Amino acid sequence: MDEGAFDGVRVVELAQWVFVPVAGALLADWGADVVRIERREGDPYRGLATQGIGTDGGGINLSVALANRGKRCIALDLSCERGRAVLDELLATADVFLTNFRPGALHRLGLDADTLREKHPRLVYARGHGYGVRGPDADLPGYDSSAFWARGGMAHVLTPPDREEPIGQRGALGDRNGAMALAFGIASALLHRERTGQGSTVDVSLLATAMWMLSSDLLAALQGARPRAAAGRESSPNPLVGSYRTKDGRHIQLVFLQGDRYWADFCELLQRADLAADPRFTDMAARHENRVACAEELSAEFAKRTFDEWKDLLARIDAPWAPVQAVEELLDDPQVVANGYVGEVDADGLSYRLPAVPVQFDERGPRLRRAPEHGEHTESVLLELGHSWEQIAELKDAGVVL
Repeated sequence: MDEGAFDGVRVVELAQWVFVPVAGALLADWGADVVRIERREGDPYRGLATQGIGTDGGGINLSVALANRGKRCIALDLSCERGRAVLDELLATADVFLTNFRPGALHRLGLDADTLREKHPRLVYARGHGYGVRGPDADLPGYDSSAFWARGGMAHVLTPPDREEPIGQRGALGDRNGAMALAFGIASALLHRERTGQGSTVDVSLLATAMWMLSSDLLAALQGARPRAAAGRESSPNPLVGSYRTKDGRHIQLVFLQGDRYWADFCELLQRADLAADPRFTDMAARHENRVACAEELSAEFAKRTFDEWKDLLARIDAPWAPVQAVEELLDDPQVVANGYVGEVDADGLSYRLPAVPVQFDERGPRLRRAPEHGEHTESVLLELGHSWEQIAELKDAGVVL
């Protein structure tokens, strides 16, 4: 694909932190002109110190770089009439308005969906939020660790039953998954507009994102069952599904869902003809009945070889398994490298790597571009809107723009 899928699409983004800005970055990856509106004091995410990749990273703020790559940025005071007028000028050129401001704030600014879609019928109005746009908590602030992780059930099902406190969430886990859903919704709304000429309102919440990710547990609950918290291999009905500890303390994940299909070949690989002939393990039903004994036999086998030895051995069988890798091992994983799942940004003599968007077109990922500095494109965007240099200087002197 020589052109990006969203070339010619302008997105005006009024958002902060991670969830919704990442959706904008995904659209920018594939060619959209994403004009990011930041307050004069900047997005508070720019000042967040986290995991040594934020403002505490000692160089490029990789957190901001990932959430805002490929965009342009204008710093604007929306609390004054002239600032709102500039935003109105931008919205008149926009295909998409993307926001995570809460309903009350949007209404006060005259940026609610009904108002904007009445002015701009072709506008795709996209919003990400914590808890949905209806109900008693629609106007509550929602971060991924609250709306997604805690209230959405994720912490509960992933915390081992014997642990007193819920496990902590990895950084922005819900935000980035919600962003994928929001970008998909925007793409769908743009296709709908192409066919009908009408814009749509797109909504994605962190709460709904968690529920979608826990669909299997939700299905169980809908049938009247009480979904169990995360448990180990010993509770699995199939001992051929689960992780096994190697001689050097690493783990291999087996996913032999069709156990009868793989059992004989697996036993041959292990040079354990006795296991294949053992009536306790002869088929799925027998292995289920004797799952503890089967798991013990396999545990003993896995304890005989190192992690690397198991990877070499299992490479000889056409069956689903995987090494349980550390995150840092992903960086040099041959599949990650071959498919370009980590991209590189080259800008102003600096080079750094970022996770690439999972979507590829024609077997290629997008060219990653750097994130903008706070207010970096204020002047160029205003010039595009028809403002003269004198008018821009006046707006700066009045504190409307940075």
